Amino acid sequence: MNRRDELAAFLRARREALQPADVGLPQGRARRTPGLRREEIALLAGVSVTWYTWLEQGRPINASVDVLEALARNLRLDEAQRQHLLALATRTASDPAPEVEHAPDALVRLIESMNPSPAYVLGPRWEFLAWNRAQSHLYPMIDHLQPEDRNLLWVIFAEPTAVELVADWDTQARRILAEFRAGTAGLRADPKVVALVDRLHATSPAFAALWAQVDVAQFQTRVRRYRHPRAGDLAFEYQQLTPSEWPGLKVVCQLPVPGDDSAERLAAWRSIA
Repeated sequence: MNRRDELAAFLRARREALQPADVGLPQGRARRTPGLRREEIALLAGVSVTWYTWLEQGRPINASVDVLEALARNLRLDEAQRQHLLALATRTASDPAPEVEHAPDALVRLIESMNPSPAYVLGPRWEFLAWNRAQSHLYPMIDHLQPEDRNLLWVIFAEPTAVELVADWDTQARRILAEFRAGTAGLRADPKVVALVDRLHATSPAFAALWAQVDVAQFQTRVRRYRHPRAGDLAFEYQQLTPSEWPGLKVVCQLPVPGDDSAERLAAWRSIA
């Protein structure tokens, strides 16, 4: 899916998620399609029906920031959705993402210092570049993944051991995919991102169903729960940092929840083993 196709799918999904009452319009005659009609969004945003139809069809037309802001308001987009709309509609074709094979040494030492809290470094396509001992204890499979599978999105949707490990998998998988979609809007035509999405479509029906919903979300601190086969039920506070020197990378750390001993139990199990 290229950037214009992504924009078309996103606009259509957000329009179909609204009802006339959400925007102060009468229900009117029986509706054959879900949500608002194109002409209703065009009227609310102050643009022609033809122009909006072309935009939603992914045609190569330009849109000013003011018009896009009007669409965002009338589609009732939250901040993450608004930023996604602007990124898709205003960003010109860019160079491919840089190839990053290894995490910088400073970031490797940073995540090692976070033991016994699990931590890892993600590349621009959410590939695992480095991880600490605690992350290996939490998810041992990470040490054995093939290079093409060493990606957070692939692990969440296509690795059975990860699906079994994450306690609230449905909620976490949906959230992670929405964050991935928002965070990689500029890489939609990147060959490796395209290959990853294609492989997941062919491998995971759950991924295909969620991808079609075109949800986006900004990162949000939250508690992630695990059903570890050796250390038992674990809980960690999921945090993400973007290093200023390497803005294309992410440092993810799973911190102890106050009053919880998950990190100690995980370390103790591995020590005994």
